[in-house]
Amino acid sequence: MTVAEEPKQGGDISRRNFLRMIAGGVAGAALLDQLDAEPEKALAAYEAQIETLARQGTDAQLWREQMDYLERMRQDLLRALQKPREQRRWVMVIDLRKCVGCHACTIACVAENKLPPGVVYRPVLEEEVGTYPHVTRRFIPRPCMQCENPPCVPVCPVEATYTNKDGVVVVDYDQCIGCRYCITACPYGARTFDFGQTYTSGTAEADGLILGRNSADDYERAANFEYGTPHERRGHDESPIGNVRKCHFCLHRVAVGMLPACVTTCIGRATMFGDANDHESLVSEMIAKPNVMRLKEELGTEPRVYYLT
Repeated sequence: MTVAEEPKQGGDISRRNFLRMIAGGVAGAALLDQLDAEPEKALAAYEAQIETLARQGTDAQLWREQMDYLERMRQDLLRALQKPREQRRWVMVIDLRKCVGCHACTIACVAENKLPPGVVYRPVLEEEVGTYPHVTRRFIPRPCMQCENPPCVPVCPVEATYTNKDGVVVVDYDQCIGCRYCITACPYGARTFDFGQTYTSGTAEADGLILGRNSADDYERAANFEYGTPHERRGHDESPIGNVRKCHFCLHRVAVGMLPACVTTCIGRATMFGDANDHESLVSEMIAKPNVMRLKEELGTEPRVYYLT
């Protein structure tokens, strides 16, 4: 689904009206009229609006900072898409202080990629902190770290997993033989194997008082569009069944100017995404903070997922 095809609700709470409110005032509303255009035109509209604000004596930098995180990241994304792929550095920043453990990102990822049972790209780990009775819980979303030195890549005997031009570690489903060496090599447990299971397995086959399995599993058999290619779950010998699967930063969405599903679904704006090579981007600002950390940095994997603590 492209940006222009996103469904819009009717009435006074339409998607466009809602975005106008969160973007902030008249300036944001005028800007959002261009959002359904192509990335080049949308980006030009953003920059033109900022120039207008500057001429009117408005603090453009302050306007950027007060913009809702989602719209600021969208602006950053459109700007990054104008650059050659090798000049981008996609990173994700997760603010653990804002994560409430709702698991909305996990569900959004499952829905976006039509993940079967046992395949999870973005689990949320839970940790108890403190000493009784003064204890609290900390929630840690854990997508693929998209390491710059990924241990999973050199162990693949058929070179099915590799780092693409965007710096994202991907899996070629047609090349993968399902040996699962990469699962063992990943120090983050970020890879899972698709055994071909469905949520409707074990239910009644024929339609009766309930919807039978033959009809109910149609959704699970529908194609997903990981890496921009449709993959239907038609049999146990066709990809992605029998392959290792992992988070890929929703590259199929990013390519058309849409943020990853986990980012847009986060109710607390705890997850941020963008180009770290863009010094004006939100993620570039966040990873420069003193309270940033990465998981298992001592391994030298150079993860591209950062955490604010």
